Amino acid sequence: MAREHSAKKVGGIVYKFIIKRLLLLIPVLFGVTLIIFVFMSITPGNPGRAILGATAPEEAVVAFNEQIGYYDPFIVRYGRFITGLLRFDFGTSYTSKTSVVEEIGKRFTVTLNIALFSMLFAVLIGVPLGILSAVKQYSAADYISRVMSITLAAIPFFWLGLMMIFIFALKLRWLPAYGAATIRHYVLPTVALGIPYAARQLRMTRSCMLETIRQDYIRTARAKGAFEQTVVWRHAFKNALLPIITMIGMQFGGLLGGAIVTESVFSMQGLGTYLVAGIRTLDVPAVMGTVVVLAVAFCLVMLIVDVLYALIDPRIRARYTK
Repeated sequence: MAREHSAKKVGGIVYKFIIKRLLLLIPVLFGVTLIIFVFMSITPGNPGRAILGATAPEEAVVAFNEQIGYYDPFIVRYGRFITGLLRFDFGTSYTSKTSVVEEIGKRFTVTLNIALFSMLFAVLIGVPLGILSAVKQYSAADYISRVMSITLAAIPFFWLGLMMIFIFALKLRWLPAYGAATIRHYVLPTVALGIPYAARQLRMTRSCMLETIRQDYIRTARAKGAFEQTVVWRHAFKNALLPIITMIGMQFGGLLGGAIVTESVFSMQGLGTYLVAGIRTLDVPAVMGTVVVLAVAFCLVMLIVDVLYALIDPRIRARYTK
């Protein structure tokens, strides 16, 4: 009974926590859409000319701009976008003449897969090596790990991607160089994007673990005869987990919107390439729809991080007991 009551209490706390965080999404999304819409409005250029081409007659350009409401006042255009957003409708792309929601739906899976696989690769490599480096401080493993992390973190992932295409796709012919049809197509992008993030995870984990291992309660646990594995995983790692989770969440959110170069190098039709193409042609519905989806995805990732905080740290849960 006591366990059931405790579980229900924790569930209620988490529920309150989630509701409050979700309510914060409203002003965040409003601010993001307003800022991006302002920048798109003041960006030099003409969507009709950018889409129809330099050789198109001026009458056709003017007619196209009138059709998309380009000459309407800013408030009218922004109000039209917000009205559509409330109906989960981002409008129709100027270039492809298709629904932006459909285009994003087709491309979001590619971007999400790249982010998930890359982050999983980075965590599985970086966190264990960071723990090993901290536990075996000043050992050969520590020095090798630190040198590797500094070197790999400094390598641009687009250059690493090109080198991997040259070696594993063109020379050895082990893996495909472009596309996203099968799981094999994600191997090279995952490794190319995941290696620099793994190096950062290693350094962050090592720093957090070293700070935790030097605490008095760790020395006390060792003095009481606790097994080293118990000291490392149950005491040190658990208390070093919060900043590591924060970094993982922020990196994953950044990967969702920052995989543009990777998608370009490996010719993968994700949200990044769609966003860049929309910016080049001043395709406002495409840009705004993509930005909104990425903003919501990033906020949801940080919400998950905050919930994990509340589950791990009782001090955070205590704020929501009232």
